[in-house]
Amino acid sequence: MSAASAAPGISGRLSILAGKGLFPLLVARAAQKLGHDPFIFQIKGEADQDWSGFSSIRISIADLSGFSATARREGIGSVVLAGGIGRRPEVTELRPTWRSLIAFPSFLGVFASAGDDKLLRFAIRVLENEGVRVLAAQQVAPDLLCNSGPLGYVKPGKADHKDIIAASGAALALGGLDVGQGAVSVGGRVVALEGLEGTDAMLERVAGLRASQRLSLRHSGVLVKLCKPDQDERADLPSIGPQTVIKAHSAGLAGIAVEAGRALVLERERVIAEADRLGLFVTGITPLQEKVSP
Repeated sequence: MSAASAAPGISGRLSILAGKGLFPLLVARAAQKLGHDPFIFQIKGEADQDWSGFSSIRISIADLSGFSATARREGIGSVVLAGGIGRRPEVTELRPTWRSLIAFPSFLGVFASAGDDKLLRFAIRVLENEGVRVLAAQQVAPDLLCNSGPLGYVKPGKADHKDIIAASGAALALGGLDVGQGAVSVGGRVVALEGLEGTDAMLERVAGLRASQRLSLRHSGVLVKLCKPDQDERADLPSIGPQTVIKAHSAGLAGIAVEAGRALVLERERVIAEADRLGLFVTGITPLQEKVSP
């Protein structure tokens, strides 16, 4: 049996719907190691990696009709959604299929008004209605998942655990509103919540607060990123990379905590190297089960 046929849950040719960042390329390389020849749907205005060497097509994220036709032509049976999307398409840009309009009469309304998590869930249903199975990236690249406990040499201390608890509660509440996945706590007080601008911009705001002395210099603080409650793990898992570590350090934070087994660490070796170099911890946690040492 080939590695490709042994990979769980993958039927037909594997494809990747690729947005911004390195994440889609890491998944594509992992798929190749499994013996697949992944087909790449490069989302126009979003995909920013060099996809030479892969079979690919550039396509609007709103062009479901084009996706469906290409999937049939290429024999695609499975798709992974990977990478950031900076711009939501306008309703006038949508190109649905008749099949999707018949199956989902509310198609246009959902795309116009749904929050990110609701929209992703709906998009997954629409894609699977077109005959492709939507897979989680971690089914193809399980090594990207964060493990439990510290990844590098630096470990969180007692004060850090208090910040992890405070930021975890805020991140879960925020996720329940379908807004974001991250929060920053400094000295046990939540000082920043992730909005549509994303994690990097939130950390830049914290750095600005620190520079203007709106935040105490006596306390470092922690960034926490968690899955939204009841999140579909096939799309938009919380993720961090080397740049997250660098920006957390610039914001004066002591470290980063992400959900073990449900968050992605991109370029793990570089993340660990940067964290060790800058003296930050990066750790995998189970939400709201952190205990403060006596």
